[in-house]
Amino acid sequence: MSAEAAVRPDAPPRRFAHDTELLARVLRPYKANCAYLKSAEVGVDSGIVTARCAFAVPESCYIDDTGHLNAVEVNIGYNQMMYYTVAKAVKEGLLDAFAGWTLDDFWKHQLPDILIARFGGRFRRPIDARAFFGEIRFRSAERRSPGGGSPLIVADTSYRYWDTAGGRCDGDVTLAVVNAP
Repeated sequence: MSAEAAVRPDAPPRRFAHDTELLARVLRPYKANCAYLKSAEVGVDSGIVTARCAFAVPESCYIDDTGHLNAVEVNIGYNQMMYYTVAKAVKEGLLDAFAGWTLDDFWKHQLPDILIARFGGRFRRPIDARAFFGEIRFRSAERRSPGGGSPLIVADTSYRYWDTAGGRCDGDVTLAVVNAP
C-alpha cells in the first residue's frame, strides 16, 4: 500500500513534536561524534509522511574540515532522519506498510534489516555542516512477497537539506526492509 494511502488523504494535517527519548534510542547505535540529528518533527499531510529535522556536524568523523556538508555526512544524516521517521511512524501508526510493528520490532530490525537499495543526490549549493536542516518524505511504502518469498517492505523516499545561507542538496532513496515481521 502506498504511503499516500497510509492515512486518509483528506484527513487534516497532523504533527508530532520532537520526541527526545525516541531520538536518543534511535541514535544509540551511532558513535557520539556521529549523532548529527538534533531534533525532528514528523507530520502527515495529504496522506504523505514527512519529517523536518535540525542537524549539526561540528566535526567530520572521517576527514579534515572541508568547510561544507559532504556526501558521507548527507548519507549519515539521511539514515538518522529515516530511522527516526520510521520509529515515529511505527509508534503512531502512520504507515500501513509497518502496520502490526511495535517499537520492539523496529529496534530488532533497525540495523540488520533496513537497507538502502538505491541512493541518489544532487548538490546544488554548499551547505554549512555546522547548522543545517533536512526533510524526508515517504512517497510510497508497500509490503511485498516477491515470488512468495519472505515479506519485504519497499519504500520510495526523497530528502532535501538546506541552510540559512542558501545551501541546498536533495535526492531520492529507495529502501528495502527485509525479514519484515
